[in-house]
Formats: sequence, C-alpha cells, structure tokens
Amino acid sequence: MSESPTFPGFLADPDVRLLRDVATAVVRLDAVTGLESFSLPYPPQAQRALDAVVLACLRQGARAPSGVPELLSWCRTRPLGSWPLDGLSVAPFDRSDRLIDRDSGVPTQLCHELAVEGRGDSATRQYDRLVVHEAMRLCRDANSPESYSAFRRTLVTRPVLTQVDHFELSTDLYLDPVRELLEQIYVPVPDSYLRRGGYTPCERCRTLLTPLSDGGWWCEHARCRQLGAPPPGLTLDRESAGEVRHLRRPLRLYVTSPGHAEVDLEESLRTLGLSVEMWPGFDAYDLRVTFPDAYVWALDVKDWAHPGLLGYSAKDVRPEPPYDEACWVVPQFRVEMRRDYLAVYARERGARAGGLRLLTDRQLVRAAAARLRGERGESARISPPVSMPGGTDHA
Repeated sequence: MSESPTFPGFLADPDVRLLRDVATAVVRLDAVTGLESFSLPYPPQAQRALDAVVLACLRQGARAPSGVPELLSWCRTRPLGSWPLDGLSVAPFDRSDRLIDRDSGVPTQLCHELAVEGRGDSATRQYDRLVVHEAMRLCRDANSPESYSAFRRTLVTRPVLTQVDHFELSTDLYLDPVRELLEQIYVPVPDSYLRRGGYTPCERCRTLLTPLSDGGWWCEHARCRQLGAPPPGLTLDRESAGEVRHLRRPLRLYVTSPGHAEVDLEESLRTLGLSVEMWPGFDAYDLRVTFPDAYVWALDVKDWAHPGLLGYSAKDVRPEPPYDEACWVVPQFRVEMRRDYLAVYARERGARAGGLRLLTDRQLVRAAAARLRGERGESARISPPVSMPGGTDHA
C-alpha cells in the first residue's frame, strides 16, 4: 500500500485537501460532460467530493448542499470565504475566490491549479506538460531548437486557426517536426462560442470570447478581465472561415496565457537593447537575457492565480544553459489583483527553491535598466542577496 502524499503548510489542512477534492471533481466533470450537461450517474469523484462536503457541514452545524448540482452552484455562486470550512479562513486564499467562474460557468484557473491527479498535479497540468515534452522530444530528434521555439511561439500567438491559418502553418518548414502534434492539439471550436453565425476572438489575447446572455463577452484569461471588458476582434464567420479550430484549454491556460507575458517581457528587454533568447536549451527556462558585458540572467515566467500554490511549486531554475543570476517572474496584473501575492509566495516557498525570488515583470525590467546604467547593488540584481564573510552582502 502506497503512502498518502504529504503537503507542506496550508496544503496539509484537511479543509484545503477537501477543497482540492472538490476542484478535482469540477475539472473532471467539465472535461467529461461539461458542467451544464452532466447526468446521472455522477462520476465517482464528484460523489465522493459531495459526501465529504456534506460531512464537513454536519460537523460545523451548517446547511449542506443537497446534491452534486447544488455543490456546483456553491462553486459558482459562493466565494470561498463563505464556505463553512474553517481551514479556508486561515489558508492564503482571497475570500472572493471561486472554483467556477460566475459569468461563464467554466472552472476558474484557481480550480485547475487546486485540482489534483496522481502526485499532486492537476490533470490539465499533466496534459500541457505531456504536449510540451513531446514537442521537445520531436525537435531534439530533428536537432532543431528553432523548431521548438517556433512551436512555442505558435501556441502563444495563434491560439485560434481558420482554414487559411491552418494552411499557412502546414507550409512552415520550422514546424515540420511537430506537424502531427499540432493536428492533435488544435480541436474544432464548439457551438458555445457562436454568436450570430461567427466566432469572435479577443483583440488583446487572440483567444475566442465566450458570448454571455446579456450580450457581453467573457475572456478566459484573467489578465484581460483585469484590464476591463474584453475588446472584440474581427468576427470569424463560420461559413467563410471554414472549420475554425483552437487549442485545447489546458494549453490555452498554461502555455498561451503565460506565453503572452513571456513575449511582452521579451519585447521590453529588447527595447532596452538587451539580447534575448526565448525558451533556450529546449525550454530549460523561458528567457535567457545577455547584457553587453556578457552577464546572463535566466528568467522563468509564471502566471498562476494562487501565490501559495506557486510558492509550493518553487524550485531552482535549471543550470543549463549557464547563467549568472536567475529568478521567477510574475505579470504585474497578478500583484495588482492580490497585493499580498509576492509575500504569500515567499512565505510558502519551500527549502528546495533555495531562496528563489519572484519579481513582477515591471520590477524585472527596472532591475535590467539599472544594471545597464552601471549599477551593481540590490536594485540591479535578481538573485537572492549573497551573504559574505563579516555579514555584508555581495552585490
């Protein structure tokens, strides 16, 4: 009999583990049937999650959900701060967090991050990693790092394909090693995205917008929602565009979304005059930044909804290709949404991270500009301070 997995900090709380079970059930229901059309019998995971929530409510003397539909209603209408689970009040969740988005009815990014499968990773995280690792393998076999970079950039810049787009990709020689993989990860767009015979992409992030009953639009990317109502792009008429395909949701969530932050950061650093290599060493990390004096920074961009879960996952940046300093980078909007984001990350960061810093993209660009000006103090560093003999820090 295998041992149960152990989790540090707030993840060890029984109520948080229960919430992760609920999140897992939500994600599986959505993947198998869709949250609006599930039917009896419910998947075992959903029934087990309901039973556990009912038991927890009985212990608290609180009214329990009457069935799986009401549990899903809780996930959509009740922020976590109102759930009768004491452990959630001391865990570093925002009280307004939900497991299902209230407007669109799809699992939130937090729900996907909480959902567990196997050794603590959600099924969606396993899928996106399997796809990325397969692309790495194919491009390594072809001895073509350029093909891997082209693959990653395609997933960021072209999450939606018309028939014309599909033809253009089919003639891109750099994508030859991953041609069959691309066919598998782009799938036909369901009718739930249709409005008046067409599909409408978001002008900002290029993923498809979900039409709402009040006539508005919902964008699945938190960054767009933080910036306000999503700007509709040019509608893709279903008749003239032919079959419209888009990336599977795990890839949109964990590759396309953070990929926008990666390429935006690339542009900002190039504007400063720095040399930037994207996804070096077959994605050892996201950006390799070289200064005029040949000093190198390694950057990994992380666009997670929950800073505590990000801290729990923190680990050293891989050492190859070599670099002088390294850190993780989070988009500025995450910190604007949660002012304690960096503090929660630092508190939940484990020993295996070796003090790995998390900076916002704005902080990172300021540090790069400071180093270009000739500064060598903490304002121009991204690694943790290095203690020197005598108690001073090496800058």
